[in-house]
Amino acid sequence: MAHLRRASASSKINNDTGFGVSTTNVGGRFINKDGSFNMRKEGLPVWERYSIFHSMLNMPRWKFIAVVIIFYLSVNVIFSGMYYLIGPNEFQGMIAQTTWQKFKEIYFFSTETFTTVGYGRVNPVGDMANFVASIEAITGFLSLAIFTGLMYGRFSKPKPFLMFSENALVSPYRDKAGLMFRFASYKDNHVLTDVEVRVTVGFQVTENGNPSYKFYTLDLERQRADSLPMNFTVVHPLDENSPLLGFSADDMKNADVELYVLVRGFDNVYSNIVLQRTSYTYKEIRFNAKFVPMYKESDDKNTTILELQKLSEFIEVPLPVLHEMEKGKQV
Repeated sequence: MAHLRRASASSKINNDTGFGVSTTNVGGRFINKDGSFNMRKEGLPVWERYSIFHSMLNMPRWKFIAVVIIFYLSVNVIFSGMYYLIGPNEFQGMIAQTTWQKFKEIYFFSTETFTTVGYGRVNPVGDMANFVASIEAITGFLSLAIFTGLMYGRFSKPKPFLMFSENALVSPYRDKAGLMFRFASYKDNHVLTDVEVRVTVGFQVTENGNPSYKFYTLDLERQRADSLPMNFTVVHPLDENSPLLGFSADDMKNADVELYVLVRGFDNVYSNIVLQRTSYTYKEIRFNAKFVPMYKESDDKNTTILELQKLSEFIEVPLPVLHEMEKGKQV
């Protein structure tokens, strides 16, 4: 296709993306919407590939809480089973009569030992029960230390707190068209400084009869901002320097286009650099549309209000508008 040859001649090829160029050995998108890489590693045992600490620090909050609760319940069930196999007669202070009641009392004794609460009504008197209780006590003490560290790590880890529009749009831009998306910081009193945006596009090309992926760093209207109190609309002009010049929606689909977005900024609270990734595939790029304004003046006219619920809202642009721009480019 002509626009692919033109892109190779006039656009900046990015060879440092870390993605492969083969079209047969990759599946799906390169980057997930949440910024994680869409890949799975194999070839080594899971205990060598899996980092519990790293996973616990980065998993969603609900999943972290679920893991902690399941771990707590499971450990106490295991120790309760060990106590019951040793025999309830190795404990004193039990008032239960049925088997189920005895197991419940042993389970609650296990939770008290694990957390070092130790109410004292039920206590072990046999050697084996005391030995298992001592193992459980040190297990609970170490577990508490580990989870305290994980909790601190999760709270103290700098986060960008950025949200991106669901779609990228091909919209009117000055006397031409532009590919654009937007993002904003969604936490109150959280403002990033020295914000920098980098956008890379990847798509399939055919060279000498062989299909491969090419990656280009896109020129942006504005790629940095001193601070981010409001939303940031990122615009890539679709001009003669763009590798996407002349692409239609069908062209993007056939070329398997994907935008790789990297936003980096400085968090003043943590005095650290934070970053966030996301991507847009051809399915998430809408033509002939433009974003609606997402900020307004307050009723007392003293404050600007950023309406985060409008981040992804857009309106359809009449087709003649873009048609006129195409005529202008041809002229």
